[in-house]
Amino acid sequence: MIHTHPHPGELLKDMVFEPLDLSVTEAAARLAMSRVALSRVLNGKAGISPDLALRLEKAGVSTARFWTNLQANYDLWCAMQHPQPPVRPLQAAA
Repeated sequence: MIHTHPHPGELLKDMVFEPLDLSVTEAAARLAMSRVALSRVLNGKAGISPDLALRLEKAGVSTARFWTNLQANYDLWCAMQHPQPPVRPLQAAA
């Protein structure tokens, strides 16, 4: 069980950009996006959008489905860290 789930942007930075020695500015230019927008993702301030996931796939960094699934799993993990309200079944018991 993972106690602290890393943000997908941190994984992108640590596992892709750093080994390739890509600066945020260079990576943003190659992905045709602003440096500020990419920096927000890499620093965990914004999620990996479907649009960015497609750009990463086109740039040869895994598949868009991988990145969107990673982001969805992270978002779900974050939601599970907070108490949830009481929920009742939608269908009444027979």
